[in-house]
Amino acid sequence: MKIGLSCLSGLLLSSSAWAQTKPALSLNQVIDLALAQSSIAKQAVTNRETSYWQYRTYQSNYRPQLALQGTVPNFRREITAVVQPDGNTGFRPVRYNNATVGVTMTQAIGLTGGQLSISSGVQRFDDFNSRERMYNNQPFGIGLSQPIGRYNSLRWARKIEPLRYEESSRQYVEERENIAQRVTELYFDVLLQQVNADVARQNVQANEEMLRLGKERFQLGRLSQSDLLLLELNLLNSRRALGQANLAAQNAAVDLQSYTSLSAEALQLTIPEATAKLSIGTEQALAQARQNRRETLAFRRRLLQAESEVALAKGTTGLQATLVANLGYVNSASNFWSTYNNPQNQQQVSLAFAMPLVDWGRQKSIVKTAELNRQQVEQTVMQEQNTFEQSVVTQAAQLGSLHEQLQLSAQADSLAQRRYAIARATYQVGRISLTDLNIALSEKDQAKRAYIAALRACWVARYRLRALTLYDFERQEPLLAAAR
Repeated sequence: MKIGLSCLSGLLLSSSAWAQTKPALSLNQVIDLALAQSSIAKQAVTNRETSYWQYRTYQSNYRPQLALQGTVPNFRREITAVVQPDGNTGFRPVRYNNATVGVTMTQAIGLTGGQLSISSGVQRFDDFNSRERMYNNQPFGIGLSQPIGRYNSLRWARKIEPLRYEESSRQYVEERENIAQRVTELYFDVLLQQVNADVARQNVQANEEMLRLGKERFQLGRLSQSDLLLLELNLLNSRRALGQANLAAQNAAVDLQSYTSLSAEALQLTIPEATAKLSIGTEQALAQARQNRRETLAFRRRLLQAESEVALAKGTTGLQATLVANLGYVNSASNFWSTYNNPQNQQQVSLAFAMPLVDWGRQKSIVKTAELNRQQVEQTVMQEQNTFEQSVVTQAAQLGSLHEQLQLSAQADSLAQRRYAIARATYQVGRISLTDLNIALSEKDQAKRAYIAALRACWVARYRLRALTLYDFERQEPLLAAAR
C-alpha cells in the first residue's frame, strides 16, 4: 500500500500543474476549511442557533411574565347622548380624559394548563366641563383562569420541546459529519481526475517516445507500416484523452470549490494515507447509533406528537369548561391617596361551559381520525427505525471488506506499474508486440484508477459511519462531547 501511495505521489508531483510554491492541502485541511467557511456549514450553525432561541421561547412560557399596560392619555371632546332622569335622551357636549395604567404579573401553570395572575391598576377620570376629578384604584388583585377538560398545550410542550432541542444539537453534529463525508467524495473526485490527467500526460510523453523509436525502426525495416500507423493513432488518442482529463479535472475542481468556498489557487491536493483498519462490531456501532443519533430522539418526539394530537382531538370535543376566580380590593375617591382608605372587597367566580348535545358523530370521528394517525405514525417510526439500524449494521460490516479491497488494489497498482515498465523496455528491444505494450499500458491505468477508487471508498465509508453513529471509533469518544 505504501508503494501505491509513493507511485501516486510521484505522479502528481511530476506534473507541471503541481509545480507550485503553494503547499498542497490534505483531506483533513480541506474538511476543516469547509466546516469553517462554506455556506452549508454556516447554514448548519444558523439552524442550531435558531433551535436554541426557539427553545428559549419555550422556556419563557413557564416563567412569570410582568407587563405594564395603560391608556394615557384618553382625551375626548364631543357631543354625546345622555339619558336624563325622566328617561329622555339629551345631547350634551362633553370634554374629559379617562386614563388607565396598570401592572400585571402572570404565571402559567404547566401541570393544569391554567394561569395565575396578580395585578394592580388605577383609573383617573377628569371632567373638564365640571372641573371634577375621580380616581378608581385597585391596589391588589389576584386571579385564576383554569380550563377544565381542555387540551393542555403546556403539559405536552414540556415533553416534546426538550427532545426537539436535543435533537437539533445532534443534528448539528450530524450535518458537520455529512459535510465531511461530502467533502471527502468531492476531494477524491478532484484527486481522481487529476491523477487521470497526470496519467494521460505521461502516456502522451511515452507515446511520443514510442513513435520516435517506431519511425527509426520503420526506416530500418524492422517495423511494419501498420504498426507505425498504430503508434501515431496511440499518440493522437493519448492527446485527446489528456484534453478530456484536463477538462474533467477542471469540472471536479469547480464542484469542490463551490461546496467548500475554497479559492482556485488553493486546490492543490495531496493523496491521503490509507485509513487505519478498525475492528468495529455491528453491535457496537448499533449501540452508539442508538445512543448518539438524533433519530432515537426524533422517533420518541414523533410518537409523543401523535399522542398530543389525540389529546388535542379529545380536548376540543365533548364537555369544555373554564373556571375564572378573581379576588382583590378596589376603592374610588377624588384624591388618589384617599383610595387606599377602607378599600372595598372585590370578588368574582364564574364557570363557563359548553357541551354538544347532538353532533351526528363529529366528536367520535375527530378522535378516531387522530387515533388512526397515531397508529400510522407508530408503524412508520418502526419501519424507519429498522431501516436506519440496518444501514448502520451494513456500513459497519463493509469496513473490513473495503479495507481488504484497498490492500489488494495497492498491490495490483504496484504490480501493474512494474509490468508496464518491463513491457516498455522489452518493446524497445523488439521482444514483444505493440499490442502487448498497449495491454500493459491499459492495465497500468486501470490499476491506478482502481486504487484511487478503493482509497476513496474507504475514506467515504469512514465518515459515513461517523455520521451514522456520531462516534469517533479511532479516539473512542462520542462526537457530541467534542462539539459541546
